[in-house]
Amino acid sequence: MVYALGAGAELVGRSHECDYPASVTRLPIVSRPVLELDDSSPGSIDRAVAQQMESGDTLYRIDEVLLRELEPDVILTQNLCKVCAPSGDELTRAVRKFDHQPEILFLTPQTLEEIDSNLLDVGRAIGRGDQARVLLHSNRERLARVRAAVGSAPTRRAVFLEWTDPLFCGGHWVPQMISAAGGEDPLGRPGQDSVRVEWDDVINAKPEMIIASPCGYRLDRAVELARALPRVAGAELYAVDANAYFARPGPRVVEGVELLAHLFHPDLVSWRPADRPWERIY
Repeated sequence: MVYALGAGAELVGRSHECDYPASVTRLPIVSRPVLELDDSSPGSIDRAVAQQMESGDTLYRIDEVLLRELEPDVILTQNLCKVCAPSGDELTRAVRKFDHQPEILFLTPQTLEEIDSNLLDVGRAIGRGDQARVLLHSNRERLARVRAAVGSAPTRRAVFLEWTDPLFCGGHWVPQMISAAGGEDPLGRPGQDSVRVEWDDVINAKPEMIIASPCGYRLDRAVELARALPRVAGAELYAVDANAYFARPGPRVVEGVELLAHLFHPDLVSWRPADRPWERIY
């Protein structure tokens, strides 16, 4: 969001997950996960995270010394998912004794409309209100073009998986993205948390397409995990870059809608970027 609003040069720190655009990786890291799970399987990650949360321990550690030294005027954080990043409680405790109290903006979007609202909030907080309104208008025009392109086409029945072991359905803003792209997810939970589902649920949904988008993963790892999934008769299986287009609630969700629309209706919606952030598994 900050880079999209033209304020990337004003960033002074990031989380360990912040990696787009690439130049942001030069910034110091102020928060890291407590658990080292980079090479773990999805099932192992799920069990380790569940155990950590059941014990009441935090999943992330904030470098309070570094954060104090950076002296930010504004901190952008999230309070939606304790698994994805430090929660609001952790950050509030970390800055409580700072001499200079930064403005903390908690982003907790559950829908596309709330992502838009967050964009305006960030613009206001960092002095980029006009740029936020321009970007929001542009994004809404792009979504309108997609909806117009697929409006008269048959709706594609698609199941979106946010995790593969155990299976998690698509939640929050993702079902809206699918709908805008000309699809329908029978297991989706618009505006609500993603929840565990079984393979029988996927089969009974009778999908034409299955989209494997494991949260936190890029395309290469998503492809590996998708290949381990069983076949569902009559369904095509695609792996997509979750981090770039679906898991992170920011301006790029519009590109995610365009990507889905291209997969659902390739004859109606083209994919213009040079990269190809999906792979058909079967």
